[in-house]
Amino acid sequence: MLASVPITVWHWAAFILVILLFLAFDLGFFHRSTRAETSRKALFWSTIWFFLTVLFACGLRVWRGPEDSLEFLTAYFVEFSLSMDNVAAMALIFAFFAVPARYQQRLLFQGVMGALVLRGMMIGLGVTLIHAFQWTLYLMGAFLIFTGVKWGFSKQTTVRPESNPVLHLARKILPVSGDYDGDKFLTWVDGRRAWTPLALVLLMVETADLIFAVDSIPAVLAVTQKPFIVFTSNIFAILGLRSLYFALAGAIRYFRFLKAGLAGVLIFVGLKMLVSRWVNVPTGLSLAIVAAMMALSMGFSIWFSCRVGRKEREH
Repeated sequence: MLASVPITVWHWAAFILVILLFLAFDLGFFHRSTRAETSRKALFWSTIWFFLTVLFACGLRVWRGPEDSLEFLTAYFVEFSLSMDNVAAMALIFAFFAVPARYQQRLLFQGVMGALVLRGMMIGLGVTLIHAFQWTLYLMGAFLIFTGVKWGFSKQTTVRPESNPVLHLARKILPVSGDYDGDKFLTWVDGRRAWTPLALVLLMVETADLIFAVDSIPAVLAVTQKPFIVFTSNIFAILGLRSLYFALAGAIRYFRFLKAGLAGVLIFVGLKMLVSRWVNVPTGLSLAIVAAMMALSMGFSIWFSCRVGRKEREH
């Protein structure tokens, strides 16, 4: 194996550039038309992004060593798992604004662009705080445990568009048209420029991502505090979930016990943060525990849905 290659600003620039090129190619070539995304196509692109994630992990293993590669995969899986709740939030937002299916692809594309900036800033802040003040690690751990317990007892999604203060403020200070104008964010109303409802949807998407990032980024920091690993795992998870959304949005309501699995993940990584000074939990073991929690919650959800469906057919 080659010696570990130090991460430089050029690695950051190259990664962001490649991601932007992939997104531009995706939207400009494969999703150039405004047709609704099919489940088959969504699964295909989800597979492509997962393949690229594994390929990137293999590259890290060669350039940085097996530990960084395993940390990346664990951080990716934690982020991807916690972002599953984001699928329900996106579906709720799109339903609330009655967004036509053919415009949702562009909205999620713009959402990823915003996530590159917002998550990069939050990751930089989180890592800086942990390195400067070690006690913030334990504060984040306690916060994750509190959030996990709250998620475990909550039956509602975190995002409620009808009572969102950001949305109310935007409607007060911004001129907003009453109808959509294709996939445009700006239009003309009585000779004046105005934002379309699609722009408000994008604002809600970014707000929702920010809310979920407050939980997920500290959770990933429980796996590793290496900024490049945290950032790249976050972006790959977001990109994979963006494609998977169109396959899962209609079925996410059947995953009855998904929130319990996510709550378990948050509590586990929170405890891992709190005991990190005295107990070293191997990265491979963390990955196995998180994967087991998600597999059990989703498997039990599928079993329960099939059982309920069978009883309904019998009656």
